[in-house]
Amino acid sequence: MEVRRIGYLLGLSLLMVLSGRLRAQEFTIMNNRMYVTVPKHLSPEQLDSFEVRFDLSDLNLRSILQKGKFDRLRKMGWRIEKNTAGVLQISRQVLGLSDMTNPEKRIKLTEEHPTFAEMFPIENDNLKYGYNRFVRKRPFLVRDSMVTFYMRGHLNARQVMLAGSFTNWQFNALSMNRTDSGWIMVVKLGAGKYWYKFIIDGGWTTDPDNDLHEDDGRGNMNSVYFKPNYTFTLKRFRNAREVYLSGNFNNWLRHDIAMEPTATGWEVDLYLAAGTHTYKYIVDGTWYADPDNPNQLPDGERGFNSVVRIGKPRIFFLKGYGTAQAVFLAGSFNDWKREELSMKKTAEGWTIPYTLGPGNYSYRFFVDGKGIPDPANPYFVSGNGKSDSYLIVSPNFTFRLHGYGTAEKVYLAGDFNNWTPNSLSMKRIGDEWIFSVHLSVGKHLYKFIVDSQWMIDPGNQLWEDNEYGTNNSVIWIEH
Repeated sequence: MEVRRIGYLLGLSLLMVLSGRLRAQEFTIMNNRMYVTVPKHLSPEQLDSFEVRFDLSDLNLRSILQKGKFDRLRKMGWRIEKNTAGVLQISRQVLGLSDMTNPEKRIKLTEEHPTFAEMFPIENDNLKYGYNRFVRKRPFLVRDSMVTFYMRGHLNARQVMLAGSFTNWQFNALSMNRTDSGWIMVVKLGAGKYWYKFIIDGGWTTDPDNDLHEDDGRGNMNSVYFKPNYTFTLKRFRNAREVYLSGNFNNWLRHDIAMEPTATGWEVDLYLAAGTHTYKYIVDGTWYADPDNPNQLPDGERGFNSVVRIGKPRIFFLKGYGTAQAVFLAGSFNDWKREELSMKKTAEGWTIPYTLGPGNYSYRFFVDGKGIPDPANPYFVSGNGKSDSYLIVSPNFTFRLHGYGTAEKVYLAGDFNNWTPNSLSMKRIGDEWIFSVHLSVGKHLYKFIVDSQWMIDPGNQLWEDNEYGTNNSVIWIEH
């Protein structure tokens, strides 16, 4: 489909240029990228005609321009080049006509893309867990950091190779070894998410025995493998018909993660992202906390959930309140469950360790039922008539505003802090103001506030209209 479309567009552009019907500002091929410029003044009917002319009907440009939602474009491999009041310009990587049917060339173009490492991240803050779903073969054997990739059959092939995000998709990276039932290759991997393909006598193919696969947005369908970092083990109920694992990491779905029977009970391997995870087992329809895990938290229904923590804990501390009867911590990280995280009283105040993965979080302390923000934290987020403390864990992006050396106060505000105007105070370093936050994958809107005056980022050409007619700067974070 992708190859046919690119061939169609290249041929169409040539014919239209020769006939004089194609304006350069509408469609351009340059440096292996296809640029399409969409005038925003077009009527709905003209937009439909525009889509038909360039074979872009699956983009639904009418909806995108009306709602200003560009996530769909990004997921389909398009890049936003320009977004002004008059035009939207998008681009996408394309191949030369001689390369269209060569998967190696297509993947190498992906490799050379400047955001290759971002396209195939080992860890992803939108990913809470990973569960491999193989059919007709067992999950890849894992011993410490070594993973044995296995392709079943194809014993008559002269050569089978393994390529993936862990090799930067190099064509001659890993030659697999023939066995009596297929082909294997041992690879050293850390815990996380990986993409891969097999190359059978020069022909690229996804793993036919792996139900997990994803399109990278550039015409390549890849198999997905999660290197696990935690094994859930239930050492009883050997006679049960079926056992499932369910937790906050998979939104407590009942029949999502099936456990496998063992000699002593049941188990399943998962990749878990950094953070605090609560879970239970479902044995023939009945929910149980893990009987062998002493770490538990109240489930809000007079029972308990078992707990797994991945990563180093953060110490929350509230000074004083020595006469309080009970103090709890609650925030966006635990769905604001007020009586789940009971803090421990000390001589100086109240404390609790809690493990968090990368992200931005809002939270409060509840002292004898009354919520208060953290007095030791200068950052906050406002909304619904109250302010909560704001915590940034592992920032991954630094906002920069050049100049404005005479300004007294500069703040950062955006959708990542509910547009709170006077919370994130930027620091003056050299000739610029800076502030670092953690941005999740996708689109984010933001502005700077210079001495009480809101302004878009003068160093960022990407912006879009808002409901006030004052515009917002736009930034995209890939994977």
